Amino acid sequence: MVAKLVAILIVGVLAVALPGPVLAQNCGCDAGRCCSCQAGPCFTTPGSNVSVPDVVTEGFFDGIIDQADASCAGKNFYTRAAFLDALKSYPRFGTAAYVDDALYEIAAFFAHVTHETGHFCYTQEIDGASKEYCDETDARYPCVSGKDYYGRGPIQLSWNYNYGEAGESIGFDGLNNPEIVATDAGISFKSALWFWMSYVHSVIGQGFGATIRVIKSDDCNGGNPAAVNARVEYFTEYCNELGVLPGDNLTC
Repeated sequence: MVAKLVAILIVGVLAVALPGPVLAQNCGCDAGRCCSCQAGPCFTTPGSNVSVPDVVTEGFFDGIIDQADASCAGKNFYTRAAFLDALKSYPRFGTAAYVDDALYEIAAFFAHVTHETGHFCYTQEIDGASKEYCDETDARYPCVSGKDYYGRGPIQLSWNYNYGEAGESIGFDGLNNPEIVATDAGISFKSALWFWMSYVHSVIGQGFGATIRVIKSDDCNGGNPAAVNARVEYFTEYCNELGVLPGDNLTC
């Protein structure tokens, strides 16, 4: 009788210890992606931070700038080395905990850069000097007589207040020497990353369209659909190249 009770107890313990049947889950994730379906949509498992230099390779960078004509001012101005050097001042760029989020941000940044510079062709805005970018109501960063604050750099920095604030953050006289953004490649890339991390990085979770609205709001709501579509096309292209889905909310 005692032996029978022991046997029953052993069977009971084993029944509890042994795992039940494993139910296959289909989260809708891409093949090879590690994800979980717990009480909701598919979540990518966080990995180690993405290495931006490993993503923005020579091949990736050259794939953009090689499309610029040899006569372009930016052809010998913008370099991957200058970008990587500027990146040291902005370590949070492209290093989200989720790999897809990091790749998404890198694709978005270079989509805007490609459009703003014409594949790294232009160092400053075409006919920019003919446009007025002085906000005379800004007492903190007043315009300097004889200086123009039109678009310069990879994400064309414009307006006196942006030059003033960027200069304070990066370490150049943005109000008295705005031209340096188009003559010093290091400062040029830093100005783009400064603007991105200051104003764009926080909205990227809302979709690519939100980044367009921050960078070029005038193009949204039918203002310039061709320009919006061009940015979206570049973004989709880079997402495909980096192996990340472009997601929803692409336009503004």
